[in-house]
Amino acid sequence: MSNDTLSGAASTAPATPSTAPAPVTATDPAARAVATGPGRPGPRSGLLLGTILGGLFMALLDVFIVNVAAPTIRADLHASGAALQMVVAGYTIAYAVLLITGARLGDLLGHRRMFLTGLSVFTAASLACGLAGTTGELIGFRFVQGAGSALMIPQVLSLLQLNFRGDARTRAMSAYSAVIASGAALGQSLGGVLVSADLFGTGWRPVFLVNVPIGVVLLALAPRVLPKDPRTAPERRRGLDLPGLVALGAAVTLLTVPLVLGQEEGWPLWGFVCLGLSVLVFAVFAVVERRLTRRGGAPLVSGRVLRAPGMIRSVALLMLAMAVNAGFLFAVALHLQTGLGYSALRTGLTFAITAVVFGGTSLYWRRLPSRWWGRLAPAGMGLAALALAVVGLALRGGGGGGAAFYAGLVLLGAGLGLSFSPTFALALAQVAPQDAADASGLLATVTQLGQLAGVATLGTVYLNRLGSGVGAHHSAHAYAVTSVALIAVAVLGVVVASVRGSSAGSAG
Repeated sequence: MSNDTLSGAASTAPATPSTAPAPVTATDPAARAVATGPGRPGPRSGLLLGTILGGLFMALLDVFIVNVAAPTIRADLHASGAALQMVVAGYTIAYAVLLITGARLGDLLGHRRMFLTGLSVFTAASLACGLAGTTGELIGFRFVQGAGSALMIPQVLSLLQLNFRGDARTRAMSAYSAVIASGAALGQSLGGVLVSADLFGTGWRPVFLVNVPIGVVLLALAPRVLPKDPRTAPERRRGLDLPGLVALGAAVTLLTVPLVLGQEEGWPLWGFVCLGLSVLVFAVFAVVERRLTRRGGAPLVSGRVLRAPGMIRSVALLMLAMAVNAGFLFAVALHLQTGLGYSALRTGLTFAITAVVFGGTSLYWRRLPSRWWGRLAPAGMGLAALALAVVGLALRGGGGGGAAFYAGLVLLGAGLGLSFSPTFALALAQVAPQDAADASGLLATVTQLGQLAGVATLGTVYLNRLGSGVGAHHSAHAYAVTSVALIAVAVLGVVVASVRGSSAGSAG
């Protein structure tokens, strides 16, 4: 399978925790964790929310927008398969490795300052990517783009945490969830539009250059609407934990690089060696963090975050949900383009259906009765499993699937939306405000790894079954096998989401 057709995985980041809850009347324990008081947005809160979510959306868009431009990039820059993979994946690798550090830097130096820094780096790197003349330059600038995102995205959660309360925070978090839920599919859709338009004969370059005017507008707005960072007493400032940073960076790199490049390189021995070493280095990281905690230091991830109600359960569920999302987008995009001969534009627009429903569900789930909130995650994963079955059956004959295919896309968007936003809001409501940065960095990294794992495992099922075969029926058979694996992961998500009790990190 040519690397031209490879697609990436969805990018998400965790929802912000709540402050101490106000008295509520909800009867469901999980609902009480979210219903933290009425809250009233300030006069500029809408502009503030739009500014920080604009930066978030732009950064998340770039995880996907390159996928449909890959064939054009390869032809224009004469890129090898491995080099093209690094163009696509370099952003994600830098993003995943540096997210927790970006969260800590915001906690240390100020969330406003780091948001502006990350936005500036991202915008400048986008311009450089759009003007790159060689594959090497493009790869390097993509890494810089990812670093800018890692500095910017964790600050979004902390700024929401600090500037919104009660119902206002819940509404802000619903909007946040809708943005990150829709970034994946809309990224592919917009990428397809821009590449197909070939504006002024620039080919693939607008997929990067589109960020520049948006970034400039946000940079003009942000200093006016973002509140100034509060002064932190020297005794309350936490250090950067450089040993932990080095260990975590090495562990995540050892894990992500073989996951990204393994299929393209034929799963060589070095890939399995790196995966094995990543387990060892993660263990070293845990030891380093434990020793730092015993000495009274400030580890990258506070133990309080891991012990927060719902955290472990949420980590497992988000890993599974993002693996399903990423594996589905990957396999179906390949089937539509290579099996059915869809254009990049048509393929991208197809996923917009799921994105719109996903985003809408993430926005409006809180309008359901509060007694239902704790049951939305298992119901959502169950609905996702049903949707995957509908899509698999619709595509099995080698055709476009008709109305059943599009019905499956709608159901999948609703199912993942119901499991996504409530999981964040209900399970993380108990995380202390001072741990917001650590929680945001941790879960953003976890979801990135889940997406990479989804492509590397579920996506590889499709590629291995496809082999060197060609034609719609051969591709449909490969996807049918993949759909069984996707359904199995979704069902496992139902089981994880249904676990209750403190030992499982219940949201209640």
